[in-house]
Amino acid sequence: MKSAPHYYIGLMSGTSLDGIDAALVAIGRDTPPELLGTTAVAMPDALHKQLLHLCHAQEVSFAELAAAEDAFCRLQAKAVNALLTAQQLSPGQIQAVGSHGQTIEHAPGGHNGGPAYTHQLDNPSLLAELTGCTVVADFRRRDLAAGGQAAPLAPAFHQALFGRQQGEQLILNLGGFANLTWLPSNAETPVTGFDTGPANVLLDAWFSKHQGGRFDQNGAWAASGRVDPGLLERLLEAPFFQQAPPRSTGRELFHLPWLEHHLTGNEAPRDVQATLAELTAISVAQGIQQLPLTHQGITVITCGGGAHNADLMARLAAHLPLADFASPSAYGWPEDWIEAGAFAWLAHQRLHQLPGNVPTVTGARGPRVLGGIYAP
Repeated sequence: MKSAPHYYIGLMSGTSLDGIDAALVAIGRDTPPELLGTTAVAMPDALHKQLLHLCHAQEVSFAELAAAEDAFCRLQAKAVNALLTAQQLSPGQIQAVGSHGQTIEHAPGGHNGGPAYTHQLDNPSLLAELTGCTVVADFRRRDLAAGGQAAPLAPAFHQALFGRQQGEQLILNLGGFANLTWLPSNAETPVTGFDTGPANVLLDAWFSKHQGGRFDQNGAWAASGRVDPGLLERLLEAPFFQQAPPRSTGRELFHLPWLEHHLTGNEAPRDVQATLAELTAISVAQGIQQLPLTHQGITVITCGGGAHNADLMARLAAHLPLADFASPSAYGWPEDWIEAGAFAWLAHQRLHQLPGNVPTVTGARGPRVLGGIYAP
């Protein structure tokens, strides 16, 4: 007899800093995770600006961190409570809320010879108080302590969600940064995954600087420009793109000053945008070429905000002519909700003392139970 599913909520605020995604997920012992409901709460302009500042600040005060953390946590609570209300559920019906937090800096290789670290702004104690739910948080640092990159963590969820029943599968997440998960058809072959480089983070930053909005809708501005071959070549010289997996990255490496360092000053802004879109497409294609695929005509399941960027998807198709791009909606999971769903699943793994990482992805010394539990 199948066990009754339990309810979990996953929270995700990615490197794009566009808001809080909250996903209600049913998880049973014998069935794949099922998405039941979603809520998105937009990031207020003031908090967006504050978090962006913290991501690139050389020095900050404890008061600044506390203020940002408090505002961020209250936005998370707003998302959770809105989702509970919409789904007519009480906090007691939720097994746990999985909170990723907001990544401020990610340095799995350390900095200037210092120890490895990854810092997510979060306050799970306050979140438990504001929602009445058990909260699971701080997922990344246990993998880091075991010698891993602490990222990406979604591949374990991809394996649970998509399985291997359809044969060889490739999942591409296009968030602030792009990452791949390869699920080989042979169960004896280990799952592989890694970050390929920037996806939306540089596109958003350059668009915001020159157009004033937060993102380039459908990549229309990028599509109006022309790729600058010289600039593209200089950007691709970044050592990260030659680094062998396991690898992960973030805003500490790819940011607006990094881009501006490579400009001559003669580039048209729209041409820079086009070049950034091409950089994403090429680095993703190079990442896929590193995988031991059994055939090139593989289906690529695309998720994340970049999956809605028509210009970016066209560039990817041009660089991967044998690939067939598909939506995860066929599995009941729209493109925008995979990441939030992953942290609902990771909360389930923590409560059941089950591993949440994939050592062949992160480079950790072995499987680890991730996260800490905060009772309401």
